[in-house]
Amino acid sequence: MSATVTLTLHPAFSVAPVRRRTFGAFVEHLGRCVYTGIHEPGHPTADADGFRGDVLELTRELGVSSVRYPGGNFVSGYRWEDGVGPVEERPARHDLAWHSTEPNTVGLDEFMTWAEKAQVEPMYAVNLGTRGIEEALDVLQYANAPQGIALSDQRAANGHPDPYGIRMWCLGNEMDGPWQAGHKTPEEYARIATETARLLRQEDPDLELVACGSSSSSMETFGAWENIVLTDAYDYVDMISAHAYYAEKDGDQASYLASADDMDHFIDSVVATADHVRAKLKKDKRIMISFDEWNIWYQHRAESRPPQGDDWPVAPVLLEDTYNAMDAVVFGNLLISLLRHSDRVASASLAQLVNVIAPIMTAPGGPAWKQTTFHPFALTSKHAVGQVLDVRLTAPSFENPRFGESSAADSVATWDEESGALSLFVVNRGAEDSLALDADLTGFGDLELVEALTLHHEDPYAANTQDAPETVVPAANDSVTLTDGHLTGDLPAISWTLVRLARRA
Repeated sequence: MSATVTLTLHPAFSVAPVRRRTFGAFVEHLGRCVYTGIHEPGHPTADADGFRGDVLELTRELGVSSVRYPGGNFVSGYRWEDGVGPVEERPARHDLAWHSTEPNTVGLDEFMTWAEKAQVEPMYAVNLGTRGIEEALDVLQYANAPQGIALSDQRAANGHPDPYGIRMWCLGNEMDGPWQAGHKTPEEYARIATETARLLRQEDPDLELVACGSSSSSMETFGAWENIVLTDAYDYVDMISAHAYYAEKDGDQASYLASADDMDHFIDSVVATADHVRAKLKKDKRIMISFDEWNIWYQHRAESRPPQGDDWPVAPVLLEDTYNAMDAVVFGNLLISLLRHSDRVASASLAQLVNVIAPIMTAPGGPAWKQTTFHPFALTSKHAVGQVLDVRLTAPSFENPRFGESSAADSVATWDEESGALSLFVVNRGAEDSLALDADLTGFGDLELVEALTLHHEDPYAANTQDAPETVVPAANDSVTLTDGHLTGDLPAISWTLVRLARRA
């Protein structure tokens, strides 16, 4: 007999409204994310601007709400002026972050054109590594100022008379990382971030500004960095960033399946630090989190290592992980963690969108296809609406080397009172045993079951490829039934499940 996971949820267990920005993504000038990813003139699906139509269609299907651009490590050496004006006059430059050549064929104007077509909100990062305040003000004026000053007139001359109105701005990227061009001590970064934010707000008071948090919770700087930065910048920023990547390491499948435990702890730690600074400074506002890099990333693999030596290729194959069924389950669980913290996670960006550790893959001149991770993201983005609910869960536990003991199941739900739509997201993180689902939904009144979809494969290492793009896809879970307000069903080992219900007409 299967062990049981018991879920209790009620409309009163509200955490916060679902934030559309939770479903953001990331486009960096790294590997093939831009060139032969979103942009490939001459491709059979390319439009007049050179953007791949198949990628645009998949981006919209994925349900992406916002896109962070242009980096990432790339931004800390980027000269934004290189990417505007006549394409034939733009300089090519070495990108030290990824040991590549950047042709600057795509820049801010092209990205904004693409963002409009993809129906996503832009999130722009400024270079506080090799550059600073003046350049940040310049790119803000180029992007957002009405015509009448030099930089906005330059934008108009380049064919874009109307301001872009970009609201979200990142103040650099991972500035505590020794790998980062121009990386800084917390005190150094706090000063340049604060002064940049202060002057950006003088140009446009309504901006939403993101200060760099520590690059990882495993960094020695973590915690102290956030404290020092926010103590200086508190009045001028709205969010602080968090970055986290996960992967199965050394065959430790059990710890990998419990990765969301780490994300939960990471978010709680950043919140605690931000609220400590709030109390210390006696402030009313709360600093929110921009979790603007998160994903599965196998950093030890050869494709994650940049080229070396005299070779500076354009758009090399980099970070092109192929994701399996287990990766998709862990990925779906990370989305559960982000939703569960919607009271403090105001924005998130899946890193990245195309080819580079991405849910969408492309072949140059050929097809685009969905990785396994595409499916939990698209379904969660589409069906998480209304209020995020705190799900009270009882489940067996399993032991793992990293966390000691973890729950075999995890869950979150969303409830839209207006439409009567209830969406339940649940994972079985156990590697061996199925779980019997028992969810008490009586608090929602008279519901009917709309559908139950489970992403699972008998081989947890099965993956989608160009030749077999539908090896791992969600399938109807016919075991799930609703009787007298109780939801029951079977959850296979290593699986992610979405159950949709609706108020009966």
